[in-house]
This record gives sequence, structure tokens and C-alpha cells, in this order.
Amino acid sequence: MGTVEELEDRFQAGRYAAIDIGTVTCRMLVADVDDSGRLRELDREYAITNLGEDVDATGSLKPEAMQRVADVVARFLDVLRGFATSEHPRIRMTAMATSAARDARNASEFEALLAKLGVTLSVIPGEREAALSFAGASCDFPGERLLVVDIGGGSTEVIAGRAGGAPDRVHSFNIGCRRVTEKFFAADPPSAVELERARAWVGEGMRPYFDELRGAGFAPQRLVAVAGTATTVVSIQERMEVYDTSRVHKAVITRPVLDGVAARLEGVPLVQRERIVGLDPGRAPVIVAGMVILQTVLDLAGVDSFTVSESDILHGIILDEAARSAV
Repeated sequence: MGTVEELEDRFQAGRYAAIDIGTVTCRMLVADVDDSGRLRELDREYAITNLGEDVDATGSLKPEAMQRVADVVARFLDVLRGFATSEHPRIRMTAMATSAARDARNASEFEALLAKLGVTLSVIPGEREAALSFAGASCDFPGERLLVVDIGGGSTEVIAGRAGGAPDRVHSFNIGCRRVTEKFFAADPPSAVELERARAWVGEGMRPYFDELRGAGFAPQRLVAVAGTATTVVSIQERMEVYDTSRVHKAVITRPVLDGVAARLEGVPLVQRERIVGLDPGRAPVIVAGMVILQTVLDLAGVDSFTVSESDILHGIILDEAARSAV
């Protein structure tokens, strides 16, 4: 996407909703968009649904996992109907699925299940996911050279570029917190050997991308991290009994803080991890792997901090739909 100035008069003002169905979570954002591309958030919905349970091993979505997501989407639709008004009788809703659905041989069954709810699902490729994440995450840092990382359950997107423009280099890695957990962690808590093997595997998979960035002379001014792994670092560090978006968005986390939170998480078994203040218990089984990925990204990027953004792929989906509607 271009800058806001370039896209002025090319956004269709209106009320929009975006549903993002990931490997671990299912989320919805409802927002009003004006004709200059500014978003005003109206509502956020979130649930851990674990669509990608065992997909890495089996290559298929479990029927019970698909049904969990369908039940949550049905609830989201009930919420969404409450935002229809005389001024906004039609809400443009876009639903997208990412890594787990991409990898599953039976994704068409999942699409058919959601179609029964009246939802047309788009299973998007990793590069499309990355571009939408960059569009959402970069809107708060105009003109900066950014490296954006979006750690999901089945994949991690890393995107380099200048905020307000199209990404320069995009890569979607089949490396995610659920995938790493299922592939490497058998002990509870994970053993030192398991953690070392996981770090080595993540580093090996990602290193060529970062070598290419350095070779091209790209030096980010800021590393922006979106999605649940990054936001969880803030909520644990701040001991949030109730999640507070305003305290999470644009928080800067130094490497020592990240390492401290990671050490705390990886040092206790699941039953204790689930009770840590600031951690959604449903994320506890995969959060250690998320920390491994985030730490590895900082190592490879050669930076000692990251900025957390609550503006992510959901914002990108809505802005993209508003721009397309104006054409």
C-alpha cells in the first residue's frame, strides 16, 4: 500500500470488520474508516481456538478444532450484528485464515463449515499475510525503516521496508510457536537440550533472510513485533491481571526484559506457567516456543529491543478492503 497521502480519496469510508483465523488464535476487529484511511476501533474480539493442533504432524485439521473455530466465529458474528446501525446498515466483513489452513490438505472442509455461517473464507499465502501485517504495523511509525515480525502458531512473517510504502523484502517462514512446540518440546518444562535444538532450528531457517538484508544494506530503525507472543511479554512484565491495550501498544521492550520473561516461562512446568499473571492460560503451552523465536529474531537482526504494536494484520485487512472498495 502507498502512503496515506498517496491513497487519499481512494479509501471507501464506512464500517468494516476483519476476522483473522490463525493457528492458535481467532480474532476480530471492528472499525470505522474515513476517506483518508484513518481507523477508529470500535471493538476487538479474541479467543484461543488452536486450529492448528497436530497439523504439523498430520497435515490435516481436526474436526473438533474446526468446530471450535466455527463456534467462535458464530459468536463474533453475533457481536458484529450489534454494530449495524441506520448510518451503517452494511458492515463489510473480511475473513482470512493463515498458516494452519494453508498447510492442511482438508482446508476446503473448513471453508465449507464457515460458509454455512455465511462467511466466505480466504486462505491467504504467507507473502500476502506478511504484506497485510506490515501495512497494519507500520501505520504508527511514518517514514521509519522498519523490520516487522509477526510470530504465529504455524508461521512467522518477517517484513522489511519503510513505513508508508510497500515492503522491500518479505518472507513467511514455516516456523511458529505451535509448530516449534510440537516438533521439539516433549519434557515439561522443556529441557535445556530441547531448547537448544529449537533455537538452532529456528536460527538455521531464518538466517539466510537476515544475511540477505545485511547484504542489501538494510538497517532498521525499529523492530516492531505484533501478535500474541510480543504482547504477552508486556502483559507479564507489567503483571496485568486485566489486559490493557493502551499500555501494550507501542511499549518498548529491551533484550534484558525479554530474556527475564523468557527465563521465567521456560523454567516452570505448564501447570505453573498457566498461573503466571499476564499470561492467557490458553497460550501457556506454546509461549516458550514463541519466546525462542522472538529472541532468535533479535539475535539475527542485531538489535537489543523491540516495539510492540497492537496494529497488525487486522488493521491491514481493513485498510486493504477500504482501498479496494474505493476503486
